[in-house]
Amino acid sequence: MCEASHTDEAQIINVSNWKLALIEQHPSPILSPRHPDAAGNRYGFEGGRAFKHGNVYHLFTSELVDDPFWVKMRLAHWTSADRLNWKRESTLYESSGEFQGQDPRAALWSPMPIYNEKESRWNLFYVAYHAAPNTPERFLNNHLGRIWRAASLVEGEGGLGGPYRDLGIVLEPGPDSDAWEGLQGTDSFFPYRVGEQWYAFYGSSQTEHLPLERWQVGLATAPELSGPWHRCSELNPSPVEPVFIENPVVTVLANGVYAAVYNNDIPNAIGYTFSVDGIHWTPGQSLIVQPGGAEAWASEVRTPLGLISEGENGFTLFYTGSWNPPKRYTGETPFGSGSIAEYYGSCAVGLAKVKLIANSR
Repeated sequence: MCEASHTDEAQIINVSNWKLALIEQHPSPILSPRHPDAAGNRYGFEGGRAFKHGNVYHLFTSELVDDPFWVKMRLAHWTSADRLNWKRESTLYESSGEFQGQDPRAALWSPMPIYNEKESRWNLFYVAYHAAPNTPERFLNNHLGRIWRAASLVEGEGGLGGPYRDLGIVLEPGPDSDAWEGLQGTDSFFPYRVGEQWYAFYGSSQTEHLPLERWQVGLATAPELSGPWHRCSELNPSPVEPVFIENPVVTVLANGVYAAVYNNDIPNAIGYTFSVDGIHWTPGQSLIVQPGGAEAWASEVRTPLGLISEGENGFTLFYTGSWNPPKRYTGETPFGSGSIAEYYGSCAVGLAKVKLIANSR
């Protein structure tokens, strides 16, 4: 059920020595809570997907609008013609912010738009969590994550901006969960097509036990983007990273090779991996996107938002990073709603240009 059944050019390509190289890093955030359209967004941006549709760059992201930190959220759509100047288009969803563990949609995260050709509509996948104060033993700010699918009410590729209507949960914790999954539930979801089948990376962690030992991802598969989705238990957890990997976003390259970028635990870096069949992935590698010095604006590089092809093996890479302006800037509203907010400050979006080095040996 979880093995590839198609063959193409990519499957005869050796990607074991492929690498990404940093060409240029923009010296400051290209989107932060200081943006005029970000009024009311107290803590910034984290996760989601950035891609180019037509001549426009689109960013679907989680906005950390208020306290409780990582709980009171909006899922938003932004656009840009040049990667540097952004316009907020709409709020797609807003979480309740309930903080006693009762509401299954207390915190909303990781909006991932995927075009569903059979429905002729954009689908939006996102994560909904219960939320409660953490304890010394358990991480509860986001727990029991479930993956929702929504569809644009506007038919065709022009319906990318929505509005979206919820269609139901496609993956959740329960009796079908694998042994490596835990209280976090399903914490990310990115679907992509492999031949006539669909696959998706999804994540989880045993957050019922602190300190955390691992944060991992696995594969799920479905005959249609709409489902039904089933875990590829025989392949899970993914061996790409044995300790920490979060929020993989997959891009299919022009030659059919699959590339995924993700959040890893290497300072100032993002992780990446390649696959010729979309199922078996190379061991994870790291790309430092902030080499240091005066241009290192983020106190912590966090989540890459996808590779965007610009031709000739060049790519735009947007990523989020923890940004603590009080350390370097003046005039910024102080942060703080407990230890997590004080540690991370706010989150902004950065820009890097990278190049694929496709070594054959």
